[in-house]
Formats: sequence, C-alpha cells, structure tokens
Amino acid sequence: MTSPADRPTLFVLFGGQSAEHDVSCVTAKHVLNAIRSEQYSIVPVGISRSGVWSVAEVDSDAEALDPEGEPTDPYALIGAAENGIVLPLLHGPLGEDGTVQGLCELLDVPYVGAGVLGSALAMDKIAAKNALAAAGVPQSAWVGFNADEIDDTTAGTLLERLGSPVFVKPANMGSSVGVSRAETVEEVNAALAVAASYDEWIVVEEEIVGREIEISVLGNRHPRTSLPGEIVAGAEFYTYEDKYHDGTAKLLIPAPLDESEIADMSAMAIAAYRALRVEGLARADFFYDAAGRGWLVNELNTMPGFTPISMYPKMWDASGLSYPDLIDELIDLAVERHQRKRRNTAH
Repeated sequence: MTSPADRPTLFVLFGGQSAEHDVSCVTAKHVLNAIRSEQYSIVPVGISRSGVWSVAEVDSDAEALDPEGEPTDPYALIGAAENGIVLPLLHGPLGEDGTVQGLCELLDVPYVGAGVLGSALAMDKIAAKNALAAAGVPQSAWVGFNADEIDDTTAGTLLERLGSPVFVKPANMGSSVGVSRAETVEEVNAALAVAASYDEWIVVEEEIVGREIEISVLGNRHPRTSLPGEIVAGAEFYTYEDKYHDGTAKLLIPAPLDESEIADMSAMAIAAYRALRVEGLARADFFYDAAGRGWLVNELNTMPGFTPISMYPKMWDASGLSYPDLIDELIDLAVERHQRKRRNTAH
C-alpha cells in the first residue's frame, strides 16, 4: 500500500455552470465511492452554478455531492500540488468543452479525458459533424445554424430537407438536455425555441428508424473498444430520465450483434475517436440503419455519465474491466499523456 506522503493528489471536479450540473454531482458521488482511496489523496472540488470553486464535504448518505462551500482559488489549490492529477467529472459547457482542460494545461497538471481540441470538437455537435464528414465517417443527414438565422421559413425548410420527424438539439449540450422530437412546422418552431434557450448554435437531424447502439472507447494513441450495448428506448427517444433516473429504457449489454458487426462498429468508433482528436475516453453512439446505410455515427461523448446505470462503465464491466480498474486506467492514461506532451514540448 502506498504511504499517504507518496500518494498523488486526485482532484475530483464536479458541479459546474452548465444545465448538466446536477448530473455531474450525482456522477461524482458514485465515482468517489469507487476510487481506491488507498492509492490517492482525494480532494473533491465543487464548482457552483455561479462558477465558485470550493473544497467539498462528502456526505456518505447523500445521493449527490454538494458543490457549495468556502470559496477557493483553483490556481492556488491545484497548482500548489507537487503530484496532482485532475479528474474532471463535468458535463456540458464550461467543463467538457475544453475550458477546464485549458486551465489544467496552464497549471501543467495531468487530467483525465480528452485534451483542449478534442473536448471542444466533440462538445460542439456542428464542429464534430463537420470533422467526421471530412474524415469520411458516415452520419445521418443534418443541418446546423445560428439561432439568429431562424425566420418564418426555417421550420418548413428543415422538414422539406430532412423529412419528418426531426430531432432539434442545442449544439453544445449533452444528456439529452434541450432535445426535442418534432413532426410539424409548429412543433419544429417550438423545439427551436427550446434549443435556443440553451445555446445560440442549433443542430437539426433526420430521424433514423433503426437500432441505437453504443460502444465505449478507452485509450490515448492506441485506443480499444468495449463490448457494445443496445438501447431500447422507453419513450420516443433515449431521454434524460432514462439516462439518470432509471427510466423505462432497456439496456442490452452486450448488444445482440455478430462478430463482424461488432468489428465494423469498433473500427468506425476508433476512426471517429481519432478524427475528433480524442484521448482518454469517449462513448461512441451509433444508429444502425437497416434500410441500407448501415452504421451511422451519432456523436462521441468525451465525459459520459458514470452513474451505476450509465452505459460507459457498464459496457466496460461486461468486457471484464471493473469500475475501480477503469478509473485507475483513466488516471494512468492522463499521466501518460501529460508525460508525452512534456517530452514533445521540451526545448
């Protein structure tokens, strides 16, 4: 067992200023329960909805961590640690989009997950789809635009181009927050208003009638994939309630696929991972279009949920990598990348 003096300090960041604040607080509680405390000196760091950082108290009986506490300076807190690693369990803007990752780069500390560019690309659905298209990765039909461009003809034009129904989404949000399924001009207009309340950039996608399958990716320069999992949505699509409140969706792990189908999906997931310059981890979400297009990448999530009912850790567990071992490997990958980047930037 590592002596307390030799243990690296693990700063677990949670909360944040996005609409996914509550999801992050729940995720952090479960991750802290799973971390091997004998290997690290753990410091939970909450970020309030207003952006105030504080060292958090851990209530063993609470369902989620409370990010409110005595304000602290992140530069003084994290930058002062001689052997520190950051585990950012932040979802959405100002956490998963390259901002906190940039802070870690300035502090010169290892951090779990994608770097600045990969985080920013994957967070912005329009930028991600453009990058995947440039890499030749198959996707569903979509249109992206700024909310300022919406006029009286937008909804009708979208339905003519993409068919009905469509999915309307904020470009920089996850966990199905702000996502609507719309069939008519009136519904599309309402959905655009909802999406615009979360982000000025909006993406609208065609509906794919097919299977919804996910696969977990893990690694830096040489990533690998887990067994896939299939989602049979309890509602019209895989909702926030299904993801975080044990809704009515069915999760089939492993997904009923043959070896060649899994191999094709795995190869496409890794191609998308590399196209978006992701390292550390991502959950790759796919649709399977049985009408002829086959596998279509929906998106890559660079900080997927880690609650007990979340797909990312469940798929790795089914693949033989336990929750605590997964966290250990993610931390090791963070250290490896930090050391590699230091070598590459040394003069």
